[in-house]
Amino acid sequence: MRKKPLYVISIVSEMLDIHPQTLRQYERLGFIKPTRTEGNTRLYSDEDIEKLKFIITLTKDLGVNLAGVEIILNMREQINELQSQVRMLLDYIKNKLGEDVDKNLKEGAIVPTKKANIIKVKIEKE
Repeated sequence: MRKKPLYVISIVSEMLDIHPQTLRQYERLGFIKPTRTEGNTRLYSDEDIEKLKFIITLTKDLGVNLAGVEIILNMREQINELQSQVRMLLDYIKNKLGEDVDKNLKEGAIVPTKKANIIKVKIEKE
């Protein structure tokens, strides 16, 4: 199994053309969380670098301040979580619908048609 590469702060700083203090500030603000060696050296993954590129685009290219970056990153995380929940819900519905359709077809309770199935789902907050 091949390990994914990790980069030290000086390399990441050079790659992204930003000062190492900026990387440390982004970590203090909670935007990124690089792994650490036993000697406490920061190690950045490819995922960290992609997130940093996004942050740099927001700040340098779009003029978003750090408070705005925080809000955008939080919203992005929430959207990803919601998308994951929707996928799980759709999988559940497909599985349930498949079971019910198969059962009803065998019992003769429904007859297949060419009309599309419409599913209404009420989602309640826990």
